[in-house]
Amino acid sequence: MEICAYEKSGQESLDDTDGSHDGFCDNYLDVDYCDSEPTDVGSSRQTLPVVQNVEHTSNDNGASATQPAEGNPPVDPLLQLTGAGSDKPANVPTIEASDSTFSDGSDLHEGKYFNTKKDLKRKLSDIAMKGNFEFWTRKSNRSLWVIECIDPNCSWRLRASKIVPESTKFVIRKYVGVHSCSLLNRNANHRQATYVVIGEQVAPQYFGVEKGPGPKGVQTFARTELGAQISYYKAWRGRKHAHTLIRGSPEQSFHMLPSYFHMLEKLNPGTVTRIDVDGESRFKYLFLAFGVAIRGFRYMRKVVEIDGTFLKGQYQGVLLVATAQDGNG
Repeated sequence: MEICAYEKSGQESLDDTDGSHDGFCDNYLDVDYCDSEPTDVGSSRQTLPVVQNVEHTSNDNGASATQPAEGNPPVDPLLQLTGAGSDKPANVPTIEASDSTFSDGSDLHEGKYFNTKKDLKRKLSDIAMKGNFEFWTRKSNRSLWVIECIDPNCSWRLRASKIVPESTKFVIRKYVGVHSCSLLNRNANHRQATYVVIGEQVAPQYFGVEKGPGPKGVQTFARTELGAQISYYKAWRGRKHAHTLIRGSPEQSFHMLPSYFHMLEKLNPGTVTRIDVDGESRFKYLFLAFGVAIRGFRYMRKVVEIDGTFLKGQYQGVLLVATAQDGNG
């Protein structure tokens, strides 16, 4: 029976998708052999451009040679295939500037409201992690928040401000949700993946369970669910922050002790509690004995056992427990 406790606080090369020059022909100089349809080896295979201004002759040794057609200047087949040296581009896929644009995939829009600036920042951090891009703050104060993509040439940006100066609600005034920066700038290990954001995202996994995922589990969660690569230390801090969100901080727990003991004495008649503090009102130790345990001691064997354990929290300390056995042992 427990009666007391003590605690101390890229671009395909020559369209050669199969890794060889079979579609280009056995000898790349015999380029007009490519008039025939290429073998279908995939949806990405394209017919090479046909060179019309060369002809083939054979010398005395039977070797094949390529000569320019009459009236036409010599043409390098490789130059004609790539379009180099010509005003008209060859029929080879190219990556235009517009092909590098991509949306951030969010549901944000101009006129959308958020209860606080913190809620807006949390939403944008989540979008940035899932989209693998970074943003930086151009201007920020109590009533305004302006952010842009870290690429100075990118068009993505957001401007939000308070609805009215007296309110805490923020509204998006201007929003461009399409990136025009290179895909190479997308980064999985970015500044928005803070331990606070990670902790807020993983916190539901600690609700109603004894332990929840460890730091390595938080790393896995961030990589698979948020698309962010984080260090072990950041995962550890994120886990700690999640515990605080679900169970409160140690400081909050110490502040709740007086009210907790008051309710124990009120609802459990005969309960004895005591909290001692030092000269600066800092916690030293506490004592707790439930009334039902005190009354039950008269029926116990006349032997009291004292056991203790070290606490592993932020403020450490020692927990002491006194127990006894009844007649049935």
